[in-house]
Amino acid sequence: MSPQPPAEPELRRPRSKTELFTAFTWLALQGFGGVLAVAQRELVERLRWLNKEQFVELLSLSQVLPGPNIINLALMFGDRHFGWRGAAVAVGGLLAAPLVIVLVLAALYAQFSSIPQVAGALRGMGAVAAGLVLATAFKLAPMLRRSPMGLWPCVAMTLASAAAIGWLRWPLAWVVVGLGVLGYGWAWYRLSPVKDSTR
Repeated sequence: MSPQPPAEPELRRPRSKTELFTAFTWLALQGFGGVLAVAQRELVERLRWLNKEQFVELLSLSQVLPGPNIINLALMFGDRHFGWRGAAVAVGGLLAAPLVIVLVLAALYAQFSSIPQVAGALRGMGAVAAGLVLATAFKLAPMLRRSPMGLWPCVAMTLASAAAIGWLRWPLAWVVVGLGVLGYGWAWYRLSPVKDSTR
């Protein structure tokens, strides 16, 4: 008899809007250049407000909606627990402290932007941000096996997106529309009642 896989820890939920605001503020303060990576660690691993599948679902939806991904994710998560007030609180927590920091840094950058070390530091931060995004992608990749689309179609869509944007330099909007419609069509086919009834 094969051993049963370990059960996932029980999910929790924010106890109050204050806790929600504090969590998203702390998340934002850790996320210089890579908030999505921090969001996955905080919401899934530390706070256990979402499991990996739920996080991937919210992230997928937030990426196809207009606006910054993490803002969309915060809006949906806050609304899920406390309605429109929760959505406002989550976004407020995500933006309030970073807004003050960015204003201060913008003033400092205006004074010191001509110094070569400052330009080098900014390039280094860009590399760190790219690394955080890649680390999150690798951490969430195993969830593709559970996708109703199937593992290999998901891999193919990922590679096609990377090639279209990174190699062919196609506009992001056209890639999202084109591959998004293709992915939607394939998911609809895989989830259609007619297909399920013929199995």
